[in-house]
Amino acid sequence: MPASYAYLGPEGTFTEVALRTLPEAATRELIPYVSVQSALDAVRAGEAEAAFVPIENSVEGGITTTLDELVAGAPLMIYREVLLSITFALLVRPGTELSDIKTVSAHPAAQPQVRNWLKKHLPDAHWESAASNADAARLVQEGQYDAAFAGEFAAARYGLEALETGIHDAENAQTRFVLVGRPARPAAPTGADKTSVVLWQRDDHPGGLRDLLGEFATRGINLMLLQSRPTGAGIGNYCFCIDAEGHISDRRVAEALMGLKRICLQVRYLGSYPRADMQPGDVRPPRLGTSDDEFVAAADWVARCQDGRF
Repeated sequence: MPASYAYLGPEGTFTEVALRTLPEAATRELIPYVSVQSALDAVRAGEAEAAFVPIENSVEGGITTTLDELVAGAPLMIYREVLLSITFALLVRPGTELSDIKTVSAHPAAQPQVRNWLKKHLPDAHWESAASNADAARLVQEGQYDAAFAGEFAAARYGLEALETGIHDAENAQTRFVLVGRPARPAAPTGADKTSVVLWQRDDHPGGLRDLLGEFATRGINLMLLQSRPTGAGIGNYCFCIDAEGHISDRRVAEALMGLKRICLQVRYLGSYPRADMQPGDVRPPRLGTSDDEFVAAADWVARCQDGRF
């Protein structure tokens, strides 16, 4: 396997900045790809050891392109996550004034994060989506658009100027990025972990989603992301992307996954990995029977009953 990481490029993306915060990135060749799909496909094809892509932001939630790529195709697994605070700069060619801007570009995920600023300062500007924010900067450099919303750090890379900086509609906006590789044994639990899965129902019926969520709730497992995605099999057919607190080696999480495997048409395990904020999971009090020790004790009791030792 090549010692390289693929990432959503080109150079100068927020993805690249977040990737470089990982210590192991210093020992890998970092290769930009034109899309999330192509970066993940490089891993599936064995062209890269892992891919680093955005998966969620605090303004719009899950990034559907990444979620859909993890739902479909050959299985992949999440190994790490990174949180990055996001603010945008309006990058333009030297000499451009605000009144000169008729077209602006950025990645589609950026639009909800600058919508109000755009409405206030450039109400007549036409929005054009780009494969990434850095790619939008490159297109401005080439003269295709007048301005791009991107990281201020991308200005020098593309010979542009930051006409405005610190642009954001929501304070403390963050984007979550994940390091994705081919399936393997998960890293050991840290006590501050997250487990990601995709669930498909056997059929559509009243209380179907409640049945799925009940497997987590009865074991005291908090959910951090729940997003439905169309399966492509017709209107009303959805799968569910879920991030839950805990690690697959935790008894409560393992039992929840076993319960889901019994009732779901399909379960895709996307990995157990350290939380970027390293906050321990919010386990309900032991008196409610959701600690690992109580799961072990209950399993031991059943075994003793089966042996006639109760």
